[in-house]
Amino acid sequence: MTFTEVEKVEGEKGDFQVSLKTRPRYIIEEKCTGCTTCMEYCPKEYPDQFNQGISQNKAVHVYFSQAIPLVAYIDDSCLFLKEEKCDICRGVCQADAIDFNQTPKKTDINVGAIILSSGITPFDPSVKDEYGYRKMQNVVTSMDYERLLSSTGPYEGQVLRASDKKHPKKIAWIQCVGSRRVTEGDNSYCSGVCCTYTQKQVILTKHHYDDAECTIFHNDIRSFGKDFERYFQRAEQLDGVEFIRSYASVTRENPETKNVAVRYATTDEGVKEEEFDMVVLSVGLNPPAAYKELSDMFGIDLNSHGFCESDSSNPIKTSRPGIFVSGAFQGPTDIPESVFTASGAGSQIGEMLDYRRGNLAKERIYPVERDVSGEEPRIGVFVCHCGANISSVVNVPSTVEYALTLPNVVYAKEQIFSCATNSAKEITDLAKEKGLNRVVIAACSPRTLEPLFRDTLREAGLNQYYLDMANIREHCSWVHTKQKEEATQKAQDIVRMSVARASQLEPLKEFDLPVNKAALVVGGGIAGMTCALSIAAQGHEVHLVEKSKDLGGMARRIYSTLEGLDVQTYLDNVIQQVYKNPLIHVSHEAVIKDVSGYLGNFTTTLETEGRSKVIKHGASVLAIGADVYKPTEYLYGENDAVFTHLELGEEIAKANPAVVNAESLVMIQCVGCRNEDRNYCSRVCCGHAVKNALKLKEKNPDMRIYILFRDMRTYGFREDAYREASENDVRFIRYTPEDKPVVQTAKEGGKDIIRVTVPDPILGQRLELDADVLSLAAAVIPTESTEEIAGHFKVTLSPDEFFKEAHVKLKPVEFATDGVFLCGTAHYPKHIPETINQAYGAAGRVLTLLSRDTVVASGSVAKVNEYDCVSCGACITACTYDAIEFRDTPKGKKAWVNPILCKGDGLCNAKCPTNAIVLKHFTNDALFNQIDAAITKEDIIEQMDAVLENV
Repeated sequence: MTFTEVEKVEGEKGDFQVSLKTRPRYIIEEKCTGCTTCMEYCPKEYPDQFNQGISQNKAVHVYFSQAIPLVAYIDDSCLFLKEEKCDICRGVCQADAIDFNQTPKKTDINVGAIILSSGITPFDPSVKDEYGYRKMQNVVTSMDYERLLSSTGPYEGQVLRASDKKHPKKIAWIQCVGSRRVTEGDNSYCSGVCCTYTQKQVILTKHHYDDAECTIFHNDIRSFGKDFERYFQRAEQLDGVEFIRSYASVTRENPETKNVAVRYATTDEGVKEEEFDMVVLSVGLNPPAAYKELSDMFGIDLNSHGFCESDSSNPIKTSRPGIFVSGAFQGPTDIPESVFTASGAGSQIGEMLDYRRGNLAKERIYPVERDVSGEEPRIGVFVCHCGANISSVVNVPSTVEYALTLPNVVYAKEQIFSCATNSAKEITDLAKEKGLNRVVIAACSPRTLEPLFRDTLREAGLNQYYLDMANIREHCSWVHTKQKEEATQKAQDIVRMSVARASQLEPLKEFDLPVNKAALVVGGGIAGMTCALSIAAQGHEVHLVEKSKDLGGMARRIYSTLEGLDVQTYLDNVIQQVYKNPLIHVSHEAVIKDVSGYLGNFTTTLETEGRSKVIKHGASVLAIGADVYKPTEYLYGENDAVFTHLELGEEIAKANPAVVNAESLVMIQCVGCRNEDRNYCSRVCCGHAVKNALKLKEKNPDMRIYILFRDMRTYGFREDAYREASENDVRFIRYTPEDKPVVQTAKEGGKDIIRVTVPDPILGQRLELDADVLSLAAAVIPTESTEEIAGHFKVTLSPDEFFKEAHVKLKPVEFATDGVFLCGTAHYPKHIPETINQAYGAAGRVLTLLSRDTVVASGSVAKVNEYDCVSCGACITACTYDAIEFRDTPKGKKAWVNPILCKGDGLCNAKCPTNAIVLKHFTNDALFNQIDAAITKEDIIEQMDAVLENV
């Protein structure tokens, strides 16, 4: 229900009455085809809100190119709505879809639960005169720049200055605009995403314009997410890119060139001023614009920053039972966390409304599949613009014309977005109308959208395996942006090969497999227990497997969080819930010996407490946690006064006099990570250092505490704790990896002390800090069993040997291996509230599987021709899924493929010396046809002529 707002909420958990108001779009959705004819004729122009007001749009328009639904609407600038002066759009609309008589529509709905996913509002720097935004033409925000870079942006992906429409050659980014400041109008918290999106923009800018000079003015670089450190290094190492650690201010605009002057401080040259063609303000994230109205309407509490108040033991819950929160309304966050908190909110609602599950579900009915196997191929080709991702490089109309010349192609058409709802329906309708029996989609990678297009064929009454996708985006336009003619030729080659393959495609049948309704959760820490409890609360048996004698994992050694959670009390409560739940079966001291089976039907064998145990289950969750690096540097293990941050927290909880009564304490960050051995940030260490420092200051206000850091990564609301520590006289000293702190023992006043020598970049001198206690921020590292567990469940690891998710943005709690999920620090280091969020997210994804009675197995699997099989066993050795075995047949022992276990990767097919194994959907005939089509007759003649000339 788009264009719709909530007006009133009444009732309680399980029974809410919600009043909605849908504003008139003055377009009849069912009739509008999204053809944009009305836009062409509309005379009224005004700044395009979606493109940040940089370009103009019409009073009637589609909000953006992939809008759902992809239909137009008429806004308040319309001349007819204002003065009844114009009625052109109604006259030109062939679908008769324009209706100026529409009025606001009221709807009352009854729901059991509510999720608030109201997102964020970017900080508006125009409220601060110091940035020059909206006063200087070439000062833009990062959101403005995002639209400039976009292929659907105001200049179709071209970055142009507002003043002269020329490419800027010298661009500056200023970080922390609106964030990490306590001045009026700014936000004290860190918005979390700005450092990395700036690096993305720099990389894309250099990709577009090799000669661009990019300067980033920053304070700390907060690359705390998974693979973010490498991403930062990738941006930093580009030619013409410079990161300068300095606060910067916009001072003036050159009246002649409209260049923007930026003033900043350097450690060796003092204050400098430099002109740039364009300045990008990296703006932070504010709560939703209507956060106060949301609070009043839904009866929920907000925190001091205007985001939803949440309990760190369950950040998805709000203060009102039955109402949950996901995404950035929890607090500034990025896409993966938004995705798994959404799934987590779904899971918690599933716990509450499980008794209703399936009552409103309707089975989708497809048309009867036509048997076209005996027909001559009639191929339809649909070439996608992908906004401008493809069409800005590839000549799409020319490619469509070329496709029509190919054998068996009876229809070809270009589409702006083939994946859009209206485009998919168009493919279905045209397949019926034109009698198509094969379809080629020339667009992007099949990795994400092939299931959508297969479904489109099913809607047309065709077997879904009559589809082939020609990847002319990743394989063509994205890698040949500066070779447009050659890219168009290559796109035509790819389409020709795809058409050749499509002509040989055969119909395949998928089959249903029953789903075992139980789940296996490996790991009994906070992540594993939270996930297990959520699954069990929705009526499913859970087998919780823990390698140690006790549940609790690493949390057993943590006593509090920055948010104030009493971890041990919370942990004891969760453990009690686990043991009291009759659907959760706990195995202690468990070692997994073997895992077999497939999606919906796994069998896991383990040894637990001296006996063997076999568990049958439909889904698996890996939540095996992480370990702490044992330092070999800085006197750790040699001096009793040297601890890790985790150990220091334990000593503070025990009130160890040697720690809490110490006169001085030094903390060293980034010990064992952000180096060649572990090129990642452990994410939690800066927050732990600040937490320990504040705890010690509570107990001993006179203690001298020094934190030696490279970048303080107290992202989100943890920034407030960082500031509090600084105000409490905790001293922060920056060091560089090239000049690390030096730790030695010394005697002072007759007692042994630890002397830490560190350079001070501000003073330009080396400081000697005498410490009674030294605490090291030891890296969070994968557990020893990670590789072994990955082997059992056939899942992959990241370069840092944490578990690798199927897709960092779209599937952050799933593996590429179907039916296996992940959560917690085994995925990547994270704080306890983040771990809880992800655990609920994994439970939500598990329930999408376990709530079904059956799952569908692919038809694209291998099959053995017994007549050609020589029983050599090469295929069995090659198969990583144990899908092939020898079976006795009348012709002797022959290889046999279990279609349920087969993943269709083709390794066996490639290894078979007699071609006895055929991989369905990728048959030799189809592939040879595709290969033969790679070279045209003209190419062969040209090559032969060249040979003859040489002869």
